[in-house]
Amino acid sequence: MPAAVKRLLVVNGPNLNLLGTREPEIYGTTTLAEVEAMVREHAARMGCEVTCFQSNSEGALLDFLQREAPGSSGIVLNPAAFTHYSYALYDCLKALRIPVVEVHLSNLHARAERERFRSRSVTAPAAAGVITGLGPKGYLLAMEYLLDRDE
Repeated sequence: MPAAVKRLLVVNGPNLNLLGTREPEIYGTTTLAEVEAMVREHAARMGCEVTCFQSNSEGALLDFLQREAPGSSGIVLNPAAFTHYSYALYDCLKALRIPVVEVHLSNLHARAERERFRSRSVTAPAAAGVITGLGPKGYLLAMEYLLDRDE
């Protein structure tokens, strides 16, 4: 019997819809649509399905995750600003019981000197790992980890 096709969720938080124009010196010039296209192409090469979602609303992210996580193999999550204060998102991730890789386009640690609040992630303890500062490639690396890990 053929193995079931794995399905990943790629979830982006607030203001990531502005990628490409928002502080390109920090986040680069790649748009969210381009990131999602890269993710879909990579998923097709790896033989998995992917569902992408972005919202500026914490509640919409929680609703999406709770609805879509069952039957999924893992979550690639860029929580954006929710990284630093969303205990609701942390609780949601813990409750889902599927692996999460937290991804950040910029290096949060390098930015912490100017913006101290960025040095702490309240969502990271719910993740299997965190990729920070590798730009859009971080999403692809997170996908590879989630697809290659032992069940």
